[in-house]
Amino acid sequence: MQRHAMVCRMRPDKREEYLALHRDVWPGVEATITQCGIQNFSIYVIGDVLFGYYEYIGDDFDADQRRMEADPVTQEWWARTAPCQVPFTEGADVPNWQQLEEAWRLGRSNM
Repeated sequence: MQRHAMVCRMRPDKREEYLALHRDVWPGVEATITQCGIQNFSIYVIGDVLFGYYEYIGDDFDADQRRMEADPVTQEWWARTAPCQVPFTEGADVPNWQQLEEAWRLGRSNM
């Protein structure tokens, strides 16, 4: 299993829109996430900061990510959520969600 954490910011004027979308996530989006080997996916919010965490249990992360990216329902979901977000680091030339490096985990002594 791989653990993944990511962070981005919400556009203040799009905050309620983003949260409303996530109060009623489309079943097709959740199905694709699950089919692509992702479990325990959570998004937390404080102010305009979004923090996401998920666990990947598949065999080929890159292939599963490509499969998710090709899914038409997921593409439409991202078309609605992406305008609500900005990269965590202002001016960053990366996708809205920036991947975090694990610094510490309980029970893992070989970091």
